[in-house]
This record gives sequence, C-alpha cells and structure tokens, in this order.
Amino acid sequence: MKEIKGKKIEMSQVFSEEGKVVPVTLVKLEEWSEKLNSEASVIITGTSKGKGFAGVMKRWGFHGGPATHGQSDRARAPGSIGGTTTPGRVYKGKKMPGRMGGGRVTVKGLKIVEADEKEKIIKVSGAIPGARNSKVVLRLT
Repeated sequence: MKEIKGKKIEMSQVFSEEGKVVPVTLVKLEEWSEKLNSEASVIITGTSKGKGFAGVMKRWGFHGGPATHGQSDRARAPGSIGGTTTPGRVYKGKKMPGRMGGGRVTVKGLKIVEADEKEKIIKVSGAIPGARNSKVVLRLT
C-alpha cells in the first residue's frame, strides 16, 4: 500500500443526495494519486491531541469514591492500587494518573466523499486524529 502524506485542515459538513448531513474532515495532500476518487476507502494515521497530565477519572473513566462515610478528601482518588505482602508490588500496566493523548492513532474504514485534484484536497467522512494543521498519513485500501 502506498502512503500519501498530508495535513488535516479543518472539519466541516456536506449534504448527501438523500439530504443527510455528513461530517467530513478536509485533508490537503502533498501529492496526488489517480486512485483518490469519490467513494474510495482509506486508512488514516495521525497523532492525537495531547491532553497533558490527567487523573484516573479523566484518563480511565474511574467513578471516584463515595461522597459520604468519612470520605471527604477521596472523591477523585483511584482507590487501592495493589495487594499486601503478596505480591508486594504494583503490577505493570496498572491504570494510574499520567500523560494523556499525544499518541499515534489509526482510523480505518473512512470513505472519501469529495476529491479536488487541482487543489489536492480531499474530504473524508468522519473525524481523523490530531489538531488543525497536524500531519497525517493516508493509505488506500
């Protein structure tokens, strides 16, 4: 599969023939391929938006501690993180607070809605990872 580099421009929407609203993402490509026509299926890889340091509730969806029973300062805490003497450690991969986002993300099964060969801009159905003007890699399937 040939990789085509590009840049995410913005998100928008178009109307289909049936009158449905289709959310699209505009991508400006560095080079053009003849296979980039409407209804072509693509895989797009990019870097997701970084969210900085996040606690367990935001990062992993933990529910937090109870509001009563003396738990006045444990509302957003993760709770217990391991056993006692056995195993005597915290297992690798434990869901803990830390840096969130900013990782490589691949989205499959996206369709090209419109393609402008002159401007080298395509409209892809749905959302792709990254902020505006972030680099993406497009692969045809």
